[in-house]
Amino acid sequence: MARSEAHGGYLCRLESMAGEELPRLARESLEADGQQSDGAGLLISVVKKVVRFAYDAPHTYGRRGAQWYGMHHALAARLSTAFGVTVHAYVFDPDELEQVVTYGGGHRVGGETLRYDEAEIEDDALSEAAFEKLQERWPMGHLGRLLGLARAELLRLPYARSVLVPLESDEAPTLEPLFVERSADPRG
Repeated sequence: MARSEAHGGYLCRLESMAGEELPRLARESLEADGQQSDGAGLLISVVKKVVRFAYDAPHTYGRRGAQWYGMHHALAARLSTAFGVTVHAYVFDPDELEQVVTYGGGHRVGGETLRYDEAEIEDDALSEAAFEKLQERWPMGHLGRLLGLARAELLRLPYARSVLVPLESDEAPTLEPLFVERSADPRG
């Protein structure tokens, strides 16, 4: 499997989403987390009705940007209230850690962090299959099971079909195409 890059964001499961409130919620949340919203966007990706929200702004790029999501949860709290769902703020840094912090009804309701240098791996000579099975018990594997995705699918979410919502405007984004499952058959 190819090495993953660091990323973070907010995840939830939704059947559909109109999105009229998203630009305002994202803008207010970003500012509540101490960042300017000028020039920022909100990238929305969907795989099997698992929705990933991630800011498109310089402070969210690379490893440092992925780890920014570890401490900035205003959007997760607001989305959990606005959509009435559980929202998971997450950080995946393949060099350092996995973190998931869960919000429901606007409040933190759980969380888990695993620092790789503290992980208890009993056998240094694990097979690749055994190591992948072990990873399924780590925060991102557990979150994947909660959302109905394999760990590998969850880690590929940043590369899924997406819509970029600019935060300068309150215009409702068109999100319905994200929720249409694409057929494996190229003829549709």
